[in-house]
Amino acid sequence: MLDLQKVEFMNKEVMNEIAPSIFTMKPSTEVTDKYTHIPTEKVIDDMELLGWGVVDVKQVKARTEKTQGVQKHLVVFRNNDVVINGEDGDTVFPQIVMTNSHDGKNCFQFTAGLFRMVCENGLVISDTQFDDIKMRHMGYTFEDLQVLIKDIVEKLPLTVDSMNKMKAVELEEEQMFDLAKSFLDIRVEGTQNTYDNQAIEDVLNVQRKADEGNMLWEVFNRIQENIIDGNFEYKTPSGKLRQARIIKNFKQDQDVNKKMFSKALELVA
Repeated sequence: MLDLQKVEFMNKEVMNEIAPSIFTMKPSTEVTDKYTHIPTEKVIDDMELLGWGVVDVKQVKARTEKTQGVQKHLVVFRNNDVVINGEDGDTVFPQIVMTNSHDGKNCFQFTAGLFRMVCENGLVISDTQFDDIKMRHMGYTFEDLQVLIKDIVEKLPLTVDSMNKMKAVELEEEQMFDLAKSFLDIRVEGTQNTYDNQAIEDVLNVQRKADEGNMLWEVFNRIQENIIDGNFEYKTPSGKLRQARIIKNFKQDQDVNKKMFSKALELVA
């Protein structure tokens, strides 16, 4: 799971220990002559000039020796001057999640995220109003990055508006059950695993007082946390019960979070 609870910025020495692919100075030997190599470190330096520091990094496991050092990686940025104080005491810190690789298969991709200080629950946002923004390596400039980040920040009110709408929707018991079921469907998607009504009840359990209640926002956050943390059991194709594991792969983390948020927004009138 992405560590979106950090408040201190990381230095490059720590980043390099966790995700050395960020600092790769040469691309994969399999890229063409047309490939423009822009080290992720360059973007990190430019983001710092714009006021965004790094709070977390990750890299996927290299599948082959050829992909070692050029594999896909992720960087989470936060700007301590960009904060949203809700009237209900729910303080939200927007974050920018960037992914990249040095094998020619990925451009820079930026996604908005929200971090709730009340429940310490990381949330990646992606809806029709606030999609991923991609930036090609070729022709990369600081000025282009500045415009891109400015666009992301300007769209944050749309993201917060979605959150506020979710806070205004009260769910019936059947709706909560259906939402939990749809989230579990997302979690087991692509597998032959199944789940029963007990798993649905488990992911509806409240982990903290701030997420009590029947409003969509609270219900969404407690289901989301239980889904990501693996607080439920599933059935294997042979019928055996297994405890779900916490999602640690950042690509799966992002994908599941985006799908769950979009599904929850379907309940907003």
